[in-house]
Formats: sequence, C-alpha cells, structure tokens
Amino acid sequence: MAYSAEQLSDLQCIRDAAMRYCRGVDRLDVELMKSAYWEGATDDHGVFVGDAWEFCEMCMEVHLPWRSTNHCILNHAIELIDAHTATGEVYNVTYLFQDAQPVLDLWVGRYLDKYGKRGDEWRIIERVCVHEGTHSATVNAMEFDTSNFRQGSFDRPSAGRQIGP
Repeated sequence: MAYSAEQLSDLQCIRDAAMRYCRGVDRLDVELMKSAYWEGATDDHGVFVGDAWEFCEMCMEVHLPWRSTNHCILNHAIELIDAHTATGEVYNVTYLFQDAQPVLDLWVGRYLDKYGKRGDEWRIIERVCVHEGTHSATVNAMEFDTSNFRQGSFDRPSAGRQIGP
C-alpha cells in the first residue's frame, strides 16, 4: 500500500504517542505519560481498568519498588481507519530492576490500542494490555566495574532529578 505524506505523518505521530507513554512511565513523569492519552481515555491493565489518567497517577506509586524500568516497544502494527481514527497492536517487553534486591523482573505482552486525532495530534483513546508472560531472575554482577556509570534511577523527575546530565 502506498501512503500519502499525511498518512506517514499520522503513523509517526501515533508511534510518538506510544513512545511518550513508555518514557513517561520509565522516568516516572506523570505529565509525559498522560500526554500519550486523551482526557477521558480508558486503560485496561488487568489490575486497573478505568480512566487512563488515573492509571498514570497510580503508576507513579506502583513503579517505586523498582530502581529503574525499561518499557521497550517492538513491533507496532497500525491501521488507519479514517482521518481521525486508528487501531494498533504494540509488542512490549519491560525490564524492571528491583531496588531492594538484585532481581530483574521481565514482563512480556502487547498493547491493543485505539487512537484518535484531534487537530493535528494523535493520542490513545483506549488501551488494553495483554499479558504474554513474566519471569524473574537474580542479576549477577558484570565482570567489570559499573559503579562509575550513572545508574538507571538517577534521572527520574520524581526522585528530584532532572532528565539529562
């Protein structure tokens, strides 16, 4: 299928919304996370089903036991329904590094999304999180000293740190 320039722009704007969600939850930046959803959007994450902005607020507390998280989105299939509506399926692998012990929690799943365009902006209207599998493993120290690297939690705004150096 050949896409118009506007359709290509729409696809990128939808991908950008998905990335804002991931970056927002990983950095514990509630406003960035909310910017992925339209006000009044819904999110079904299994343990939470309801208003997406309330879900974002909840995530700021729920993710505190991990010193850092990495929500990685992989395959992102998007279908443009019309000029203002699209659906998508996003594969997700999340790495969650526990703070209290050297354990890595791994979460694998998919996001089934409905997107809406208002003006020139695309955001999520509905999200359903599908669980595929989980795994936890002890993290062994690497064979070289990593203590001089900035660690994953150093730039979480909720920890009073600014993003960047």
